[in-house]
Amino acid sequence: MPKKFKNIKKRLSKIYRFVIVNDQTHENLFRIKASALKVILLGTLFFCILCALIFSIIAYTPLKQVLPGYPSYQTQRAAIENATKVDSLESRIRVMTIQLTNIQRIIKGEAPLPIDSLLNIGKVEQAEKLLSGETVADSILRHKVDSIERYNLSNNRNIEQIEGLLFFTPVKGVITQGFNPAAEHPFVDIAIKDGSAICSILDGTVIAAYWSDDTGYNIQIQHSNDLVSIYKHNTKLLKGVGDKVTAGTTISLAGNAGSLSTGPHLHFELWHKGEPVDPNLYINF
Repeated sequence: MPKKFKNIKKRLSKIYRFVIVNDQTHENLFRIKASALKVILLGTLFFCILCALIFSIIAYTPLKQVLPGYPSYQTQRAAIENATKVDSLESRIRVMTIQLTNIQRIIKGEAPLPIDSLLNIGKVEQAEKLLSGETVADSILRHKVDSIERYNLSNNRNIEQIEGLLFFTPVKGVITQGFNPAAEHPFVDIAIKDGSAICSILDGTVIAAYWSDDTGYNIQIQHSNDLVSIYKHNTKLLKGVGDKVTAGTTISLAGNAGSLSTGPHLHFELWHKGEPVDPNLYINF
């Protein structure tokens, strides 16, 4: 042990005596012996106990209400009451709007809609849909038609705009589920061996690399021509956000990661200008 530390240890271990003496009788009223180290430890312990005591008093007693910026009980209660009143007023306004719309139908000579029963049981949203004239079946049909038309039209545009690009195959495997936007599956699933190397399809920059409980490790790459490729269910990522990659660069190792995975495979997505593109049109898996 260095001489310097030995001297410090010797000083801390040296015993000191603290005495209180009566000035007139010279009688020892109080005395204590302790080393410097013991004094430091006792002082630190006393300071910690004092801090804990002060915190407990402030946190668990009404004393905290006198602190600057801390809302009083009356303020908190008023805030809760005001929020409840606002919510109640919003609901009442929606109900009155629905009733007014039904009255307008009567004035126009149209038959009133049976919304009173819905309002009585609190189903304001269903009453609003009934007044809009859209049934549940109509809503579902409209959603399906919009989805099919949007994906089909965008695919035609994307085919014209990204033709001529040479795509690198991310991994060789068997497609178990193909590209089907109408069925809410705008991507492909490719069955592969566990631990297979996943490669970037084009030159680009990694814009996202993260873990998800549903899809394991995910990585997204921004390419030129407004193209984005997405690779999910990886067991390990080899690139991070901001990394530059070239076509064919290994970016991750695929596997069976994520609660939505049913076996080792790659979930692959290809997007162009915010619209999904069928990878089979450009990549030979």
